[in-house]
Amino acid sequence: MIIGVPQEVKNNEFRVGLTPGNVRGLCKQGHSVLVQRGAGEQIGLSDESYRLAGATLINSAAEVFAKAEMVVKVKEPQPQECAMLREDQILFTYLHLAPDPQQTKALIASGATCIAYETVTSCTGSLPLLAPMSEVAGRMSIQAAATHLEKSHGGLGILMAGVPGVAPAKVVILGAGVVGRNALQMAVGMGADVCIFDRNIDCLRQIDMLYGNRVSTFYADPLLVEMQVCEADVVIGAVLLPGAAAPKLVSREMVRKMKSGAVVVDVAIDQGGCFETSKPTTHADPTFVVDGVLHYCVANMPGAVARTSTFALTNATYPFIEILANRGVMMALSHDRHLRNGLSVHRGNLTSEPVAKAQSLDFVSTDELIVA
Repeated sequence: MIIGVPQEVKNNEFRVGLTPGNVRGLCKQGHSVLVQRGAGEQIGLSDESYRLAGATLINSAAEVFAKAEMVVKVKEPQPQECAMLREDQILFTYLHLAPDPQQTKALIASGATCIAYETVTSCTGSLPLLAPMSEVAGRMSIQAAATHLEKSHGGLGILMAGVPGVAPAKVVILGAGVVGRNALQMAVGMGADVCIFDRNIDCLRQIDMLYGNRVSTFYADPLLVEMQVCEADVVIGAVLLPGAAAPKLVSREMVRKMKSGAVVVDVAIDQGGCFETSKPTTHADPTFVVDGVLHYCVANMPGAVARTSTFALTNATYPFIEILANRGVMMALSHDRHLRNGLSVHRGNLTSEPVAKAQSLDFVSTDELIVA
């Protein structure tokens, strides 16, 4: 199979879909890999390292898309990339379609087979291709919050850890999944006063066993959420419904009641965000203020630590890329139900039920397509 790796074009996005090590592995199995020049240069993965690994270096994204049978990316395709997809092509990347009708329409129109990293599952029911970036984003959320609590960045002027005789920052984490637990680890390590919400009691029990009285755990009752959010210095939105739009847990009215200078970090922004006041931002312009509350809603947070993120992501995605390359897309989907769960669009058909519900569209089940 001919596999193409274009350079990412989203704002301040320096991750890359394959490392030179991945390229070598694919080439040894008889596949051809096309890498756009400069795709990894910003994170120390030189064109020469890709060439030595066996890749063919390509001058433009247009040429990569034109020649590749499978395109491997990191972030969702931008409009100009959607326009280059074709019917007999596989796209394997993050998609986050639920809050993005424009991209959904473009991918359906392309006729390509589009598989979303974020909904591929494992035998335990987890999301193995989302987890690495969730780990990164969860840890980064506390770094971002600590920075933006500083007065010079528009915050209250609070040190996350406090000092002897002065209280630390109060941090509220909404969601105890991968993002929430990684945010929790960082916040506790920095000495913050932390509470975490979830509806999974077993998950809260595990956190209690691990952290004891260093962390307050709460069942996600709306009244309790409102009470804690309104008292918080920092609120981390770490909620996920796989493939679907994030629920709005914090209303505009709740934001209005928060402290002026408090910081919101909405890690769920890729799926539309869990604050009613959230809107996507970029690394170039990461924050905005609503009713005195600083919102950090960068949609590709792990892109800021692009080298770490690239290796963490490709460690997880590479086995699935091998399966697709070695078996072909229909055989791979037929034999691997976990990969099949990632299928979002196939030859003009929307195949993701959560996306269909979010956008009031018709969909075709993946089982129907496989039988056909």
